[in-house]
Amino acid sequence: MNDVLDLLASQPLLLLFGLLGAGAAIGHLKVRGVGLGAAAVLFLALGVGALGAANGVEVHVPEAFGVLGLTLFTFTVGIVSGASFFASLRKSLGLVAAMVGVLGLGALVAVGLGRVLGLDPATVAGAFAGAVTNTPALAAAREAAGDANAPTVAYAVTYVFGVLGMLVVAQLVLRGRAHDTDAPKPLVNRTVRVEVDGEPVLRDLLARHDGRITFTRLRRGEDAPIEAAVLDAALHPGDMVTVVGEEDAVDAVTAELGHTSTHLLQADRRYLDMRRITVSNPAVAGLTIGEIELTRRFGATISRLRRGDVDVVASDELRIQPGDRVRVIAPRDAMGAVSKFFGDSSRGFSDINPVVLGLGMAAGLLLGLVSVPVLGASFTVGAAMGTLLVGLVLGRVGRLGRVVTVMPFTAAQAISELGLLLFLAQAGTTAGGRIEQAFASGQWVRVAVLGVAVTATVGLVLWFVMRRLFHVGGTSLSGIVAGTQTQPAVLAFANGRTGFDPRVALGYALVYPAAMIAKIVLGQVLGALT
Repeated sequence: MNDVLDLLASQPLLLLFGLLGAGAAIGHLKVRGVGLGAAAVLFLALGVGALGAANGVEVHVPEAFGVLGLTLFTFTVGIVSGASFFASLRKSLGLVAAMVGVLGLGALVAVGLGRVLGLDPATVAGAFAGAVTNTPALAAAREAAGDANAPTVAYAVTYVFGVLGMLVVAQLVLRGRAHDTDAPKPLVNRTVRVEVDGEPVLRDLLARHDGRITFTRLRRGEDAPIEAAVLDAALHPGDMVTVVGEEDAVDAVTAELGHTSTHLLQADRRYLDMRRITVSNPAVAGLTIGEIELTRRFGATISRLRRGDVDVVASDELRIQPGDRVRVIAPRDAMGAVSKFFGDSSRGFSDINPVVLGLGMAAGLLLGLVSVPVLGASFTVGAAMGTLLVGLVLGRVGRLGRVVTVMPFTAAQAISELGLLLFLAQAGTTAGGRIEQAFASGQWVRVAVLGVAVTATVGLVLWFVMRRLFHVGGTSLSGIVAGTQTQPAVLAFANGRTGFDPRVALGYALVYPAAMIAKIVLGQVLGALT
């Protein structure tokens, strides 16, 4: 055994990729349909690190790999979520504030129960940091307490349940996802015969229904040719128009205009054709649908856009990303030119955009070095939060001049998963190496009880508040749980259970920055208590 451990200790790359492969294989095993997924890498790494420490061998993945993995992960989460994040943030300040309040409640439980259990403030601060699985909070607690040992030992004791406990909460949350009311609704395609007077304009109808519908084809009478629906067009009695959108919105506009026609304009391809086209042309990526002026260029329109596995209604404000698949309605003789305009190459799925990846990561790492004063002390923003914030901004901007600031959804997801696995392997071996020291302490049972209480309080109260007060669906809530815990393993679990539903990443990115800051401040406060 020692020979194997010595080999792994001397060959960190062998250790790293052995953990990735074996951990991923274990993660694929399921009991009653439930598996650990990528989180299995963390627990395997914990075991290997602990086994090495028990045999007097320091087996760990170098910290640089962990930092690389974590920053790749947070940067690509930001890139993927940026466009939706800022739109959601305006409506979610109350939700974010409630999440911070739940973390504050967890800190109060730590202080109160810690005193009952006879634990000193430094140990309580470290236990809190481990229970909410946040290393920057541990660093803040150590600095404020002036004690490097007690907080670290307590952190190691409570960290494992901090992960396991939140995995359990995420599993409970996801059991109700079938009843989510915020799930993207399937889109329907309907031909409507106009019966009203007043010449309603398509653009006005679009605004009245909050962009939940779009119009694709228009026929002025029974024998007229079918043309692409221009938003400035006015409708007259007898016209037929194709409406695409969520079923309830399409029902509403149908009732407003007339009735469902027995004619299916979308089935008649004598004049217009329909094709799904992959966006791979850098000149198009990062622009909004309105900015590419498809109607002016080709007499064409976009009815919907598919990003990952989700279809959304096309609107002028929707920003196009590389790898998106747009459903285009265009004159038959113009479809070839439209396809060339978008690129329609598999590169749209796989181009990692190395310019943005390199410069964006560098900017995020520099931002992470910024020092922020808090309660008479200071802490750095940190590489993880710095890269997340830069990724969110780049994902929102879409392009700067000729430079596209986003990357294909598929490529970003692949980089994100690799980064996550690197981080979990490094974090696991490091924490595993400290477990023996932690359990050598006679007070480890009391510390463990405190950690379980804090993790359970944060997880269960968060679940209750988000469901009862904010009516958040289970899928989004699983991402919020992971983001509140600032725990990539929980996010990986939720992604695996939902098939990488984008609502998970959006929930994570929505609360992660505030959760990170709140935990650092709370760690500082708890460590300073006397």
